Amino acid sequence: MQRSENRALNNMLVKLFNNVMDIEEKAIITSEFKDITNNDMHIMDAIGIEEPQSMSAIAKKLSVTVGTLTTNMNSLEDKGYIIRERSKNDKRVVLARLTDKGKKAFYHHRNFHQNMVKAILRDMEEDELKAMIKGLLNLSDFFEEMEKSV
Repeated sequence: MQRSENRALNNMLVKLFNNVMDIEEKAIITSEFKDITNNDMHIMDAIGIEEPQSMSAIAKKLSVTVGTLTTNMNSLEDKGYIIRERSKNDKRVVLARLTDKGKKAFYHHRNFHQNMVKAILRDMEEDELKAMIKGLLNLSDFFEEMEKSV
């Protein structure tokens, strides 16, 4: 790949990253969810709608410490988006689950991401999709390696 193509690809990746962060926040933090942040939405996404999740499992998904997560969880609990309870099996473990209000926010956030994926796939041929997936996997591998080295 030529230098100009590398520069163009880098510029596109930077612009996409910034757009995803900015547009996602504008799209999901509506008047109904004005009391939370984009980060809060990602915490609720990590909790999910299935079984309650332990604080350590949520922190691991988000690549943060349990201490950092606790501050955000206190706020989400105060606002009625989550409930935390001690595990009945192991009292040392704190489990979090979404309330109905939290589930509503979760589905709102999920809808944004589903629409984003649909936009990516629109008019894409199978060979183009395979190439894009390969490139994104390579990028993901790069990030994982960088994470280990910093």
